[in-house]
Order: sequence, then structure tokens, then C-alpha cells
Amino acid sequence: MRQVKAVIERASDGNFSIYMDADDMPYLVTGTGETVEEARKTFNAGYEDMKALFAEDGKEFEELEFVFQYDIASFLQYYGYAFSLAGLERITGINQKQLGHYISGYRNPSPKTKQKIEESIRKFSEELSAVSFA
Repeated sequence: MRQVKAVIERASDGNFSIYMDADDMPYLVTGTGETVEEARKTFNAGYEDMKALFAEDGKEFEELEFVFQYDIASFLQYYGYAFSLAGLERITGINQKQLGHYISGYRNPSPKTKQKIEESIRKFSEELSAVSFA
């Protein structure tokens, strides 16, 4: 089954949107919502609606597997309830002011910086998943 990236972004109005990042498909699926969960529900419902429409029209439908990815600003905004900028600075090594620029959209991180943020957060989550209490 083909994998397609589904990008999660936060709009200026505070809502979240998800769109397929594949321009070679005969269909496009998007979803929006006040939360990421709501946007994912509308995105998945749109996919199912598109599948039903193709079946109704007797057209071949290519099944997809979606890989959901955040843009940096949306990730930092969405998980702001769990990570303070000070905490993110300690986890990633990127100063708070720079992280604030990424959140606001004033600046965009380079591909190298995106990779650093992603790897640092993954490492932190692995450390958390290994925690056990006596």
C-alpha cells in the first residue's frame, strides 16, 4: 500500500488543517478542526467519503496509508501545554527566542534544525517510555 504524507498545520485562526501531500492522485483529502483530533476525524471521514464516491461511480480507488507529520510551528504550538520553551531549550539545545520565532512563523528552521528538533524530541520520548516506578 502506498504511503502518503498528511501534513498537519495550524492556521492563523487557531484551527488545525490536514492535507495530503501528493499531487499525482486523482483525488485530494483535507480535514479541519479546532483540535488535531477533530482535524484527523474530518480528514479520515473525507478519505472514506472519497472511497465511497469512487465505488459509486465505478472508478478504481487507490488505497493509501497516511503518515501524519506536523510542520514545526504547529507541533510547537500544539504541544505547548506539555513543553515550555525553557524545557524545549533543554531538550533540543535551541534557545527559547529562536523556538519562539518558529512558533510565531517569524522564522522557519533549516532542514538541519528540523532534524535536530525531531531527533531530540524522539530521544526524550524514548527516555520517558523507559521510565518505570518502584
